[in-house]
Amino acid sequence: MNLQHIPQIKHTESGNFFLLAGPCAIEGEEMALRIAEKLVGITDNLQIPYVFKGSFKKANRSRIDSFSGIGDEKALKILRKVSETFHIPTVTDIHTNEDADMAAQYVDVLQIPAFLVRQTDLVVAAANTGKTVNLKKGQFMSPESMKHAVQKVLDCNNENVMVTDRGTMFGYQDMIVDFRGIPTMQQYASTVLDVTHSLQQPNQTAGVTGGRPDMIETVAKAGIAVGVDGIFIETHFDPANAKSDGANMLHLDYFEGLMNKLVAIRKTVNSF
Repeated sequence: MNLQHIPQIKHTESGNFFLLAGPCAIEGEEMALRIAEKLVGITDNLQIPYVFKGSFKKANRSRIDSFSGIGDEKALKILRKVSETFHIPTVTDIHTNEDADMAAQYVDVLQIPAFLVRQTDLVVAAANTGKTVNLKKGQFMSPESMKHAVQKVLDCNNENVMVTDRGTMFGYQDMIVDFRGIPTMQQYASTVLDVTHSLQQPNQTAGVTGGRPDMIETVAKAGIAVGVDGIFIETHFDPANAKSDGANMLHLDYFEGLMNKLVAIRKTVNSF
């Protein structure tokens, strides 16, 4: 994948990793703009190619009473406003074939959730929009199996595809990142490490997902050291009260410090 195919992406010649970051879900316009403004300032200063991330709806919730969104069109319009305000690209999840065409009118990158990455019709629908497609690796899939998901996009004459690792199930309520999978998947497509979702701890009993945000820096550093192409991090200025995945999001106040460290590690890796 050529990063320059993503509209409005900046700093592609910096030698840095690229970044997909933002809140788990779009909760409102003010919160989205607030988070985007902070992240744009950080990434511009450090010359990190940046894509704002926000889910316009959360269709894969454990419980029916969990927050799922503020309304599809309303959330998508907020994503477009973020893009227009800060001149940056945006990415959002899609869950149905119909979502692909709808979301493609508002965002630059369509993301296939991990649970749905083997849904051929959904992957093809995303690829056929011509947008860049981000394929989240299923928690139940090996790195090697992702070559078939990538091929589905390529077979639609769309070469703008990336793969994102978000951990592999390890026991009933935990996940682990196998860093051997990064160079494996890089044989098929540009590869991203989803740091925050890799630290989820699904709770099937309560139906509310937990996490280990204290390990975000550790996993992110390891990913950069291995040579991952991009980093995916969900962040919020008030994770404790976020409407989705607050338990494993990085507090916005800590974002700049982490990026400084990751950029320094990337420079060292690039020197070899």
